[in-house]
Amino acid sequence: MKKDRLITLAIHTYPKALILKGVLESQGITVAIQNVNLLKPVISPGVRVRIHEKDLPHALEILENDPVFGKSEELSESPQKNRILIPIDFSDYSLQACRLGFDFAASQQAEVVLLHTFLSPFTMGSLSLAETISYELKESEEHKMLFAKANREMSDFCEKVRQLMDEGKLPSVPFIYRVCEGVPEDTIILMAKELDPSLIVMGSRGKTRKEIDLIGSVTAEVVDYGNFPVFAVPEGFTHAHMNEIKNVAFFTNFDQQDLISLDTFMRLFEKYSFGIMFFHLTEKSDAWTEIKLAGIRDYCQSHYPGREIGYKIVGEENFLDNVERLFQESAIDVMVVPNRKRNIFARLFNPSIAHKMLFHTDTPLIAIPS
Repeated sequence: MKKDRLITLAIHTYPKALILKGVLESQGITVAIQNVNLLKPVISPGVRVRIHEKDLPHALEILENDPVFGKSEELSESPQKNRILIPIDFSDYSLQACRLGFDFAASQQAEVVLLHTFLSPFTMGSLSLAETISYELKESEEHKMLFAKANREMSDFCEKVRQLMDEGKLPSVPFIYRVCEGVPEDTIILMAKELDPSLIVMGSRGKTRKEIDLIGSVTAEVVDYGNFPVFAVPEGFTHAHMNEIKNVAFFTNFDQQDLISLDTFMRLFEKYSFGIMFFHLTEKSDAWTEIKLAGIRDYCQSHYPGREIGYKIVGEENFLDNVERLFQESAIDVMVVPNRKRNIFARLFNPSIAHKMLFHTDTPLIAIPS
């Protein structure tokens, strides 16, 4: 009897190889990952994704129709699909993120990609070995159980989504799902790079529970990455439809990049007629500050007619408390923050407004890259 040998299906970076491994294993194909450099075990730019030879036709068929690993020739011939990426962990606030994400996708005629990432000790152990020695991942019972559990939970979650669609509680939007193993924030960012979604919609915990998770929040890491629009939805947010949002707060520093972020935001949410309140943080308010804010208001009224436009000046001393108070006075539903990609030192010692607000308020946050 001919031995069923392993063959190399593709060579990818290690994080992307893990995503491909998850895609194939969810379809019942056994996958092994192996270091490319077998003779000189040094840091390798990629790893081999290997499968049994008998599984090759099935694997190629899966990849042919996959939005991430499909043929680049086909993608170049057809227009890029509009996609909304929704990372989930099966919690209540993930379901709330789905309500808003699916509602937004319906207005954009977009496809939804649900992504669940799990981290296993098996994966953790292989990360350090990948850079130093050649290896081939061997399936363990623990790994199989974790992967099966994650796929089972994802199937149950998707069934709940379909049921909500049937009941009319969610719009009927096409969606697919991915189950991947790896560091959640890294996997989300990698998937976003591949899909180029118009928006990432993520759940986040309320401020009373976030204090425990102040360091290492997945949503905060994705927001801090700063390359994609992110809509962070706290668990206490009750709106199920985007058109229920009436007033948004837009933070500005009078930077030219803020106007670019504003234009990006307005194009992304052009179908919704909410009012905009500009917030500017300053140590000391003066006439020049008022003139600049009035100028931004006039700019918006001429470029985005038909919207209510206003502005508020917020003192930097106790600004979190000041912002909360002004949010209540102005009935703010969502805050919008221009967001720049920052290095690790800036994020540690001088967190962005988006990062601070994410952890200290129950108001949803939309981070727009600038």
